[in-house]
Amino acid sequence: MRQRPVNLMDNPHADRVKRVAQLAGRSAVRNRRQQFLAEGPQSATEAIRAHLGFLKLSEPAQQMWPVGETVAEVYYTQRLIISHPDLFALVQQLPAHVFVAETSDQVLQAMSDAVVHQGIVAVVNMPPHSLQPSPGAELVAGIVRVQDPGNVGTIIRVADASGADYALATAGTVDIYNPKAVRSTAGSLFHLPVYTRVELGTFVASFQGRIFAADGYGTRVLDQTDSGMLNGPTAWLFGNEGQGLNDDELRLADQRVAVPLYGLAESLNVATAATICLYSSAMAQRRQDPSTS
Repeated sequence: MRQRPVNLMDNPHADRVKRVAQLAGRSAVRNRRQQFLAEGPQSATEAIRAHLGFLKLSEPAQQMWPVGETVAEVYYTQRLIISHPDLFALVQQLPAHVFVAETSDQVLQAMSDAVVHQGIVAVVNMPPHSLQPSPGAELVAGIVRVQDPGNVGTIIRVADASGADYALATAGTVDIYNPKAVRSTAGSLFHLPVYTRVELGTFVASFQGRIFAADGYGTRVLDQTDSGMLNGPTAWLFGNEGQGLNDDELRLADQRVAVPLYGLAESLNVATAATICLYSSAMAQRRQDPSTS
């Protein structure tokens, strides 16, 4: 395979290094520049595959991650060439308008949000905020004022794994492009649409299916819920870690559903509850329509 020209960077104090590092900080910088970081082999691989058109994405996901426009810059260390040769081969296929550089460990560490850098950082172009969720989806993960980036990233990953059409995040949710949130998605961020700043009432009014609120105090318990309720178009709402969903948000749901606790645990982490709820719906939908398996 033909090697593209290599840019070398070994000064951790260079202006370009500082500009990349700023994207690991405040969300205001990411929003102003409409870019964020995909750190580590998993996230960078999926961002680059989306850029190269190697992912089989739905049309809405293609609008978020358009071929040839997703990745702006890539930085990697020499060790990546040995440890992840397949990823390095993808980097070599990036077109000339994407800036690519091999860096020293000190440079990549200066760019990275992680305690120890993971060998590669990609600067990714943020999707337009004007994109809106479709009302006709089969399965949706609603992230409502969730504050921990690890939880948000895990819910997005579960939405991807369970075959959800998309995830959405309301105002008050932590920035999904926070480096920790992006890493926690393990690349799933680039597999399905994730809509941000969604007004929950507007979404609920237009959604063509049932709205379920995951609520520990819900009168309906998940393991006693008839599969006929779960196998149709469904949007699940998952609330803030400490407060859950507030009264106004709960009133928007058709059903408040509790995940049963069989042991002595008082409650479940929101990302764990999201896993159980989304998979309950996904499996019910697939039992009804085996062709979706």
